[in-house]
Amino acid sequence: MENTTTAVKRKGYKRIWAGRTGRYYRNNLIIVLIVSSIPGLIIGLLVYWMAGGSLEEELLEMHNRQIEQRAANIDDQLSNLELMLAHWAFDPKFDYSLKNMDFTMNHERAWDITKTLVVMQGSNSMARQVELYLSGDRPVLFNTEYGTVTSSEAAVYEKLMKTEQSTYWTEPAFDTAKPQQKELTLVHHIPGGSLEPFGVLLLRMDTQRVSDMLRTMTPYNSGEVYMLQKSGGLFISGSGTGGAAAPFVNSLQAAIEARGSGNSTSFLYDWDGVTYAVTYGDFSRIASEWMYVSASPISSITSPVVELSRTIIMVSLSALLLAAVLSWIASRKIYSPFRRLLQTLLPEHDVCEGREDEMTLIERHWQNLHGQQNALQYTLSEQLPHVQRSFLHQLFQGYLYGFSEQELQSRMKQYKWDVENCVFVVLYIQLTGISSLEGKFRSGDESLVSFAAVNIIGELAAERFERAETVNLHNLTAGILLIGPGGAPETARVQAFGEELAATINRMLKLQATVAYSAPIDSISAIPRSFEAAKQAASHRRYGGGNQVVSLEQLEREGEGTHMPQYSFTLERGLIQALRTGEAEEADRLLEEFLATLSADGAKVIDVQQGMLHLLGAVQHAVLEAGIAPNQLFKGRNLYAGLSQIHEPGMILPWFRNHVVSPFLKELSERSDAGIRRTIDQAMLYIQEHYMDNISLDSCADYTGTSPFLLSKSFKRVTGQNFIDYLTGIRIEKAKELLRDTDLKMNDVALQVGYQQSYFNRIFKKQEDITPTRYRELSRHEGEKDAGTR
Repeated sequence: MENTTTAVKRKGYKRIWAGRTGRYYRNNLIIVLIVSSIPGLIIGLLVYWMAGGSLEEELLEMHNRQIEQRAANIDDQLSNLELMLAHWAFDPKFDYSLKNMDFTMNHERAWDITKTLVVMQGSNSMARQVELYLSGDRPVLFNTEYGTVTSSEAAVYEKLMKTEQSTYWTEPAFDTAKPQQKELTLVHHIPGGSLEPFGVLLLRMDTQRVSDMLRTMTPYNSGEVYMLQKSGGLFISGSGTGGAAAPFVNSLQAAIEARGSGNSTSFLYDWDGVTYAVTYGDFSRIASEWMYVSASPISSITSPVVELSRTIIMVSLSALLLAAVLSWIASRKIYSPFRRLLQTLLPEHDVCEGREDEMTLIERHWQNLHGQQNALQYTLSEQLPHVQRSFLHQLFQGYLYGFSEQELQSRMKQYKWDVENCVFVVLYIQLTGISSLEGKFRSGDESLVSFAAVNIIGELAAERFERAETVNLHNLTAGILLIGPGGAPETARVQAFGEELAATINRMLKLQATVAYSAPIDSISAIPRSFEAAKQAASHRRYGGGNQVVSLEQLEREGEGTHMPQYSFTLERGLIQALRTGEAEEADRLLEEFLATLSADGAKVIDVQQGMLHLLGAVQHAVLEAGIAPNQLFKGRNLYAGLSQIHEPGMILPWFRNHVVSPFLKELSERSDAGIRRTIDQAMLYIQEHYMDNISLDSCADYTGTSPFLLSKSFKRVTGQNFIDYLTGIRIEKAKELLRDTDLKMNDVALQVGYQQSYFNRIFKKQEDITPTRYRELSRHEGEKDAGTR
């Protein structure tokens, strides 16, 4: 059968060749060859001229553009890795509950961590391995499976924990037996943001893929490309080896340092008879600066171009001599593309040949491909809602600011939105009150609550409006885009929807909702500004006012400053004085009273936040006046940003106590212990020298130069006794000495120790359970007995 088919094909070829041997075919073929040779000669001359002219400069410029784009892509990849690791490091899965946990008993938690690490490892192709190391008496390592580590292995991970930075890039050698095999690793202490980490989350990069990624910054197969940390410590080469000591790299680095650093710079560099196009620039990584360098040989590009131009000229001149050979080759190749197409699309063509023609087979195959296209289209329609929500999230957050109105419309049409001649209204929903529902929601349930709330909001919006798109903005917030074809939804309708939505959230989730909506807009590019304005309008809600609906138009008409916040400068001064004197209870009371005054009479959240920010500034000023560095005291935290991001009214007071007041009082307490002891020593000496006078807490405070309240509090803390109890003890001991050793009258004894006789009798009996007279009698009787015994 095979021989028969081959014979049929040969007969077909003979018929084809028989039809091409005419004079018309040969003459036209020669004319075509001659005409084709003339453009070849011209192109060869032009290429030769261009290669000897401005090709190097153009290649350098093109090289620079390509490297900048590819470097930006690499920067984005590294940034995504950093964001991903930071996101997981702050995940509740890696909180303090893992510290010293017995995973043998708690195998479900170990399994959950293992699954999380597998997800992290699979989320980025650059990650070779994701590990979680937990220190303690028995160090534990997940990579991604649970296991213990040896002391030598634990030393490597412990070293990664002993850094000031909570997240950073490094290049350690995990195998102590092979110190030369280093891996680029992204490290994050856990828990995220903790001052006392007990473990690290590591993302170990695939060395080969890192090298492949770097090699994308050189357009050619040869050359050198590498990245290094400016402060030293990291060197990553596209060749996959530690080539920092190579002569070419050292010479190239010296040339770059001589030129100076910048955002992106290119120059030509000659080395060993080869000209390289060098492009270098900076990366801003976590708390460090990186440099990338790409050196590609362009002489190997220009030289072949020159040679190629010469070859083109020679080939064009020789074309006439090769006409016969070319005609024979061309006749054999005429059918080859069509035959390759059949062999690619229809491998079974040889079997079916003779029963159906090729066009019928191709048509049938096209119908099959069309069916597959419909299946893929169905899959796309299933994923379209997720793509739409992602686009709206980026649009609301302003990430698409670089797109024009036409480009945004085109994007939305691609996502199956008809937005021509439409008007838009943006709503911003913020949930509050979760801090008061400790029995219903646990810490870390914000994402779960946001998800539930967005489902409720989406269903309610779909019932009330023809076209409404809901976006989960997380952190107990959501956004809605109302699309009105031909006209915007009525303001009263939007207002009623906001009130119904707030009531529904309150009924189903027991949370308060603030709904802010913008004025109608007729352009997509204005949506981010309207969303930001609605977001700001939500901050003008009443503090602790329950469900509220805020209209941006009404807010602008009425003015934002109609309410004058009740800022109490008296309470501020009292709070600052209490902090300076270390009166913790008084400071806490004044802080509560200050916040209550600030939030009284329907105050707005923005007014309360601004007032607390002003108070924060006053406290920081007091910190500076006390000779304390705020950055050192507050561990470098941005307190203003942290306070501004608090939307829960019930969380402002605990936050201010824990992050502002407590550190200040603790620092003052530690600094004042030595001074307080000196003050109490002076007070005790003063009492011992003037116990017979009419001294008091106020007079003693004046003598020591402090306040009566602080003296009384400090006296109790240092001596364990109150001021009056200590003074009374001194006086009673002196009185007992006078009663035993002298014959002074009771009135004189009382005056000698600073008392009137009537009060002296009462206080002496209260302290000793006997009267002064009886004490003298007993002490003299004891003295006589002792004398008789002797």
